[in-house]
Amino acid sequence: MNSETEKKPQLALNIMVVDDVPANLQMLTDVLKAKGYRVRPVPDGELALATASREVPDLILLDVNMPGIDGFEVCRRLKSDPQLAAVPVIFITALNDVADKVKGFGLGAVDFVTKPFEFQEVEARVSTHLELARLRKELKQHNERLEETVAQRTLELAQANARLAILDRAKTDFLSLISHEIRTPLNGIMGVVELLLLTLSDDPDAAKYSEMYRQSRQRLMMLLDDALLLTQIGADANAGMRQPCRLDDLLIQARLLAVPFANSRMVQLATVPPNLGLVQGSSDYLARALQSLLETAVKFARAGTTIKLAQKTVPGEITLIIEADGLAIPLESLPRFFDLLAISELITPDGDLGIAPALAERILTLYGGAVSVENMKPPGIRMTVRLKCA
Repeated sequence: MNSETEKKPQLALNIMVVDDVPANLQMLTDVLKAKGYRVRPVPDGELALATASREVPDLILLDVNMPGIDGFEVCRRLKSDPQLAAVPVIFITALNDVADKVKGFGLGAVDFVTKPFEFQEVEARVSTHLELARLRKELKQHNERLEETVAQRTLELAQANARLAILDRAKTDFLSLISHEIRTPLNGIMGVVELLLLTLSDDPDAAKYSEMYRQSRQRLMMLLDDALLLTQIGADANAGMRQPCRLDDLLIQARLLAVPFANSRMVQLATVPPNLGLVQGSSDYLARALQSLLETAVKFARAGTTIKLAQKTVPGEITLIIEADGLAIPLESLPRFFDLLAISELITPDGDLGIAPALAERILTLYGGAVSVENMKPPGIRMTVRLKCA
């Protein structure tokens, strides 16, 4: 295969040549046809516009000086037609005036070829702008396909999110229903158990049975309350709204609510430190999270000990430290201490922790806070609560 054949385009691209001089028209037509292009020679501007509308060319070589409408006007009309606006136009001119070239580029031309012709120059400019036009067309098609793909993926994502929202709502409604409705049969069962315990008043083991019943009832009610609160947080549209809250007041409220549980374990709760500062969040939810952490600490405390409370402030946050002396967390359970699915793990001598740690962690996270836990030496646990300053 000779070099001439190698230079021919694989596809016969359609080039329109517009020139009122027959010799120029014939010369350019012959040169471009020899390079493998399909050429349409046109002798004037009006015919060029009509011909281009019938079959859109890939490129137009357009003479500037023609009788009737000149090349500038032809170019202006081409660029005003949405069907033809993207066709690259190369002006053919004997003009070397910079103002004429500026005018041509302003009308949308991509290049100029100056008479008399240098055929290698004509070929180079034609091939270059055809390649650029091809790349622009491919880029446009790629962008259109990309937009279609993005639109399709966006639709699929929206549909998936809608399905997830329905499933999440169904889960929340189910848990809420269970938390509410289980209390009615549960109250009946508890009432029967209490009546049975009354009939055992003369049994030497009656006190032991009553204590077992009291602890089991307390754990079950705490579990139901925590589960209900978890569902409320998920369904409450205002749960994430933040307002300044005095940490002193939150901790005092949490301590007051945790005292009965601590007393049942013969554990004391330290006095709340003063001037703890302002934090961001909902006072009700944050107080409940702190109560859950205090009651969790009680479960690891030895009878007769006191749950310690300390505070430190770093820029942007307040850190509250809760320490209990007594038991350590099994090492294999430490990474899952705040995991809701770890509810079944037997972490304390009394059994599992329930969902109180997970509830507290989720509430604190909701307001930009965090909580972590570690074992101490001598045995005990330390929980570190970080809250955003208001």
